[in-house]
Amino acid sequence: MLLDLVCPECGRHLPADQLQSVCPACDSPLFARYDLLAAAKSVAPDAIRRRPVGLWRWAELLPVRDERFRLTLGEGDTPMLPMPRLAAALGLRALYIKEEGTNPTGSFKARGMAVALSRAAELGVRQVVVPTAGNAGGALAAYAARAGMKAHVVLPGDAHPAYRLEAERAGATIHIVDGLIDRAGKEAARLAAELGAFNLATLREPYRLEGKKTMGFELAEAFDWDLPEVIVYPTGGGTGLVGMPKAFDELEGMGWIGSRRPRMIAIQAAGCAPVVRAVETGAERIEAWEGASTRAEGLRVPRPYADRAVLRAVRGSGGTAVAVDEAELLATARQVAALEGCLLCLEGGAAVAGLRRVVDNGLVRPTDRVVVFNTATGLKGLT
Repeated sequence: MLLDLVCPECGRHLPADQLQSVCPACDSPLFARYDLLAAAKSVAPDAIRRRPVGLWRWAELLPVRDERFRLTLGEGDTPMLPMPRLAAALGLRALYIKEEGTNPTGSFKARGMAVALSRAAELGVRQVVVPTAGNAGGALAAYAARAGMKAHVVLPGDAHPAYRLEAERAGATIHIVDGLIDRAGKEAARLAAELGAFNLATLREPYRLEGKKTMGFELAEAFDWDLPEVIVYPTGGGTGLVGMPKAFDELEGMGWIGSRRPRMIAIQAAGCAPVVRAVETGAERIEAWEGASTRAEGLRVPRPYADRAVLRAVRGSGGTAVAVDEAELLATARQVAALEGCLLCLEGGAAVAGLRRVVDNGLVRPTDRVVVFNTATGLKGLT
């Protein structure tokens, strides 16, 4: 029940039935706005639970109006795995990992691309481009193939070969740049202008966020509409960190949850920690990190575009941001696999390592219910 698009910074409203990128007034991401009262009248929580599995169960709170355009490869409804031995090792009562690696393309990026490409198809887009550190490119390629679109994927030259192979297998044209994701972003913008392709860069269009926010819907449902006290989230571009609070606000607007929110704890790598630096210094904006370096490619984002929204998500929830070094994130990913059989990506390893840090310093209490997001399968980066 999509109404329009709104800028969270200046409050400007833009029509949703036209292709939009960012707010022209203040260079901010645009958020989709829904008729929450109408949605609440049309569907109840029990009805959502009875629908076929997948993120399109939440159709009333997603932007695609015509169900013929709803692309799916089976994304969403990923497991919420209890981690009793890991919890005991950390001194916690209740710890869960939300396992996003079971999505069709092996990461949470499938959620965003499923919704964004569905809406793009509904609005007549036939060619798309994305800059990516890896997983978003494979997801774009897969869902573009599903939609019959032409896809372009822009990758840093040092990206893991698995990401290039995945996107190529799904028919995407690959463009390699010398540099990091920020350089890939500039090349994607150039290609979009040259080819007339729609640019699906992180938070530079409104609808990838809508797919990512479904992680928040599923989390609320898994806890029977009583949100946990803490969410630990590995943060690069920060879409999930922004999307989940949006989901919670929408559920509250429908009367399904109350006003209490989890504390959002953003985890970054010490070699690329612009969010952590901004939180620690009290900065209003996030400055680009020079010389970004980490093997956790999803965390190697020198500056998240939606920096204001990311900082609000952390600060507004009473959360914080923590950086962990390479040895910690690598060792922790291995430890969790050996302890619980959960094959974390390096970003997920960073998240658990960061959780250990905030437990040790008392920011997370032993009685808190904690959810850690493992944003991708650990299989792609094993070699």
